[in-house]
Amino acid sequence: MGVQVDKERCVGAGMCALTAPDVFTQDDDGFGEMLPGHTAVDHPLVREAVRACPVGAVSLTDD
Repeated sequence: MGVQVDKERCVGAGMCALTAPDVFTQDDDGFGEMLPGHTAVDHPLVREAVRACPVGAVSLTDD
């Protein structure tokens, strides 16, 4: 299982980065993105970050 940030859907609320700052950050334009090295659900707060995103831009994948 993996996790992804849909840049088309992201509005830059920053809930992913606030919820799981070891996994997510915001790019120069303020949109959420994964930090390097985090491609799978290997952090306990990733699922909470998925739930916290107000527009559903962060999602779990079947990778």
